[in-house]
Amino acid sequence: MSSLITGASDLGVLIVKGDDREGIVAAVSALLAKYGANIVSLDQYSSDPAGGRFFQRTTFHLDDLASQMSSLSDELENVLHDLGQTFQLTRAGTPKRVAIMASKTDHCLLDLLWRQRRGDIHMKVAMVISNHPDLGDDVRGFGIPFFHVPVDRDARSIAEQRHLELLTDNVDLVVLARYMQILSGEFLQRLGAPVINIHHSFLPAFIGSGPYQKAKDRGVKLVGATAHYVTEDLDEGPIIEQDVVRVSHAQSAAELQRKGADVERQVLSRAVAWHCDDRVIRDGNQTVVF
Repeated sequence: MSSLITGASDLGVLIVKGDDREGIVAAVSALLAKYGANIVSLDQYSSDPAGGRFFQRTTFHLDDLASQMSSLSDELENVLHDLGQTFQLTRAGTPKRVAIMASKTDHCLLDLLWRQRRGDIHMKVAMVISNHPDLGDDVRGFGIPFFHVPVDRDARSIAEQRHLELLTDNVDLVVLARYMQILSGEFLQRLGAPVINIHHSFLPAFIGSGPYQKAKDRGVKLVGATAHYVTEDLDEGPIIEQDVVRVSHAQSAAELQRKGADVERQVLSRAVAWHCDDRVIRDGNQTVVF
């Protein structure tokens, strides 16, 4: 799953999903050919060819794509509507505008900023928001705006209103890089952008504070992490990526935590990169990742 070529202004990505039926691939290919587009890659998946769900991701090159996006989108709407499909059409050369929210823990946040600097993730971090001031100097060192928005447990709505003022219409994605606050359902509805979260895979077995000590006390043999989209149901959103690493009885809770932090960085960065490359298709409470 390599990243798209940065700056490929004439490279488009078409996502199609719906109930499976005959003729979908042929119709999409024919329409792209009509426009003179060259299909670079095509991935598809059907949960069941007889009445299942269909998913397709097509990358294509089309000269002067920007000027043809509107008419191509209109024709796709007509063709795919008749086939019972929905679609998403994007320009691959345009990086996603991303906001990162964090608290005091820095490993996931700084990893994402470092990967953006290296060009490993096709995104532009527009801002970092934190409920603590601790990471401000680190973030500003990357040349990225840092906003400290305190969260009062008894007046959470005030902080969320400030978040919305900063985020609404300014970002395409929000990433919770160990942001230790719960986002309300109202906030998620008003935000108008997807949110990705990272947490250790001990949930729900080791919830609450000190999960690694609880895991150590139970003698776990694996630690891991899960990246998922955020919904109103806490930690129940569609899973994008997961990974684990083996541990032993001889390792302390602190060592488990360090290994867990490594996995969290890797899992979150992969999830964010795949989302920014339009490789993740949400369908109910599941995802298909091409």
